[in-house]
Amino acid sequence: MKIKVHLAAALLCAFAFPVLGQHDHAHPHDAKAPMDPAMMEAMAKAGTPSDPHKKLDVFAGTWDTTISMWMAPGTDPMSHKGKSTNAWIMDGRYLEQRFEGEMMGMPFTGLGYTGYDNVKKQYFGTWMDSMSTGMMTSTGSVSADGKTYTFDASMADPMTGKDAPIKEKIIVTDADHHTMEMWTPGPDGKMYKMMEIAYSRKK
Repeated sequence: MKIKVHLAAALLCAFAFPVLGQHDHAHPHDAKAPMDPAMMEAMAKAGTPSDPHKKLDVFAGTWDTTISMWMAPGTDPMSHKGKSTNAWIMDGRYLEQRFEGEMMGMPFTGLGYTGYDNVKKQYFGTWMDSMSTGMMTSTGSVSADGKTYTFDASMADPMTGKDAPIKEKIIVTDADHHTMEMWTPGPDGKMYKMMEIAYSRKK
């Protein structure tokens, strides 16, 4: 919320200051605010959902999930069930994910947002859940065929207090199935798959 407030203030200043400068020596009714066509076009293009946004539509809907978690490399996975409800918000600009299930025998809820930044030309994601007090952020891209998404993320490690790198891969099998893999450093520092979530569209 603070970021959005600051952005709104910055945009207001960007438009207000040139106008105020012109009004210093003129009657308030003698001049109109200048409209820079290039700036207006750039802002409109930056704020309009584009083709990369449409690619994310494959993830919209309600999904049954099966979660497999590996606490350390070479161990047997723990399995959990859950449900994910993904819906577009803000007129197709961001895909919201609300997750419900259990984790290690306890109720678990999660909230995430995925979008595409038209200016930076990259996908991004955020994630918060009921088993942490921090937020994971990620940036990524999609393969040319639209079937594989890869994200680089970071999240605070509760053991060290430092940010740990995380890699995510989402593989789209078809319109009704996709899989998310999460990789993180093991005790030896090498990346290993610590979680996999299989999504099946709820009929």
